[in-house]
Amino acid sequence: MKILGWLLGLLMLITGIDDIATINRLKKQAEDAYQSGDYAQAVQYYQVLVDSMQVQDERVRLNLAHAQLHAGDTTTAQQQYSRLMNAESASIKSVAYQQLGNITTQQQQYDNALAMYKESLKANPTNEDARYNYELVKKLKKEQEQQQQQQSDDNQEQSDEQKDQEQQNQEQNQEQSEQQQDQEGESTDEQNQDQQQSDSEQQEGDQQQSEESEPQEQNTEQGEEQSEGEKSEEEMSNSPLSERLEEMNISEEKARMILEAMRNNEMQYIQQNRRKPTKPKDRSKPDW
Repeated sequence: MKILGWLLGLLMLITGIDDIATINRLKKQAEDAYQSGDYAQAVQYYQVLVDSMQVQDERVRLNLAHAQLHAGDTTTAQQQYSRLMNAESASIKSVAYQQLGNITTQQQQYDNALAMYKESLKANPTNEDARYNYELVKKLKKEQEQQQQQQSDDNQEQSDEQKDQEQQNQEQNQEQSEQQQDQEGESTDEQNQDQQQSDSEQQEGDQQQSEESEPQEQNTEQGEEQSEGEKSEEEMSNSPLSERLEEMNISEEKARMILEAMRNNEMQYIQQNRRKPTKPKDRSKPDW
């Protein structure tokens, strides 16, 4: 029984010696890869130490975070640094906060970066890199605020200029609209004047045409009346003499007397006209 216990203890000792040798070998390989710039290979060695070999060395985890950051895996590196914010070693804790400050500085999260650098300096006041970075980020933050203020002023100025331009465009559009309305009003007035002049000319033409047509109408009426008179005389001439005399209430004997008197008057009128000279006598010429 004692021999079995002794054998188990010897086996554990041999196993422990082998693990220590493996851990030291992996640490050496990881460090060599990191120094040569092969950060991906260094990550693999450190990952085996932390995950497979269950190494609880804070420096190994810090070196793993460094290798991941240089390999470009910033997110995983930030997680590894965050696990060291409560490290037992003050120097490792200070470096972890400093690296977190560097990452947030690259992300332009200056307030968070300043907070990380403050914690780094609290953990290790002699960390001059953290102090330098803190002062640098203060200047970057001030410049950022100035740029933001300048950008805000520029945006405000641009907004004011845009408002002025919009107001100017609105005034120009209103002025153009008023000018267009005035032009349309003048055009309408001219059209109305032309229409009135055209109507006036049309009325004068109608009046003149009416005046010219009146004599034609009168001539037409006279022609119609004359035609009716001629027609009446024609009808009377076609009717028997006795009927016409009877209608006029004149006897045939009286009618002859009237007709004879009219003929005598006509003869006298003709003879008188023959006796009257047509031209005055020229006294300078002889009578013959």
